[in-house]
Amino acid sequence: MSGVGSVGSYSSAYSPYSTIASGGALQSAAQDAAGLAIEEKTEAQTRGLDQGTANLGDAKSALNIEDGALDGITDYLQSIRELAVKAKNDLLTEEDRGYIQQQISQYMEGINDLAGGTTFNEKKLLDGSTDNLTIAADAEGSTANVSTYNSTVESLGIADFDVTSGNFNLDDIDNALSTVLSSRANVGAETNRIEYAASYNTKASLELNGYAMDKEEDRVMNAIQDYKKKQALDQYQMMLQKRKQDDNERQTQMLFA
Repeated sequence: MSGVGSVGSYSSAYSPYSTIASGGALQSAAQDAAGLAIEEKTEAQTRGLDQGTANLGDAKSALNIEDGALDGITDYLQSIRELAVKAKNDLLTEEDRGYIQQQISQYMEGINDLAGGTTFNEKKLLDGSTDNLTIAADAEGSTANVSTYNSTVESLGIADFDVTSGNFNLDDIDNALSTVLSSRANVGAETNRIEYAASYNTKASLELNGYAMDKEEDRVMNAIQDYKKKQALDQYQMMLQKRKQDDNERQTQMLFA
């Protein structure tokens, strides 16, 4: 019977051993069904937040690319305006204005190159061919947006801008500049919102991870206490068994004395 009791004691000690060895992580629902359900839900939230943060990182990269390209387009437009002002000079010849128009045409080509070549993961961002992009921001279905724009010279209304005609209007360039600057302002606002969302995700994920770690630490501490109690009980049981064995030996000796 003592052998059976010994085997049983080692079997009952398995749970504290396994809890300590796993660092407090639950190994099965039998250990704590409610706790495991909460732990799995917490892990789902944490992983959702972390993936949302990764998605937001991609969105921020796309917005940074947009902003850089729009900055380049702004520079081109400023240069075109400067040349257009120069072309307003009546002291210039028609040939002079022709040279100015050639330079303006090159700048317009540069604008179209930027608008058509600005991409993120093969999605064009500035030529009007891609709708606004929606980003999954967390595990709860919240979203963030990456707006796209059409910044080609045709869309900006300056495809036919020509200083050689003598009746060109600087307002055409000013309106194009206003459109691009409005796009940049929106890109900046979306970038700020995405940075805020990513910061929130990071803090929330850390809090949830801390909660999970606290629960695991509590389980380890409880398992250690249970293990020590089990050790003390085993030692007490062994002492009682030895005392009983000693008493039996004395009684036997007295019986045969």
